[in-house]
Amino acid sequence: MTPPKLEAGYVRMPEDEFEAMLARAAEQGARRALADVGLDGPEAAIDIHDLRTLLDSLRMARRTAWQTVVRLITTGLLLALIAGIAVKLKLFG
Repeated sequence: MTPPKLEAGYVRMPEDEFEAMLARAAEQGARRALADVGLDGPEAAIDIHDLRTLLDSLRMARRTAWQTVVRLITTGLLLALIAGIAVKLKLFG
């Protein structure tokens, strides 16, 4: 690493060294962030896979619940319509 130069009040260093320093800082920051949430170590990939599977299951359950609600409402409306027709035609007395 070459020593930084001072030009017009600014510190100047070669661009490739600056990018390498930024890459190291970003990697350290990402590792620290993952460690803070408990996703570091050898089981991290398995944990993330399990979390994604859990989210997919939650989405599927939510979609199924909405489909069930729509089916119940549709069935209720059809039963009410059939009951109204039956009363109008006086089929039950």
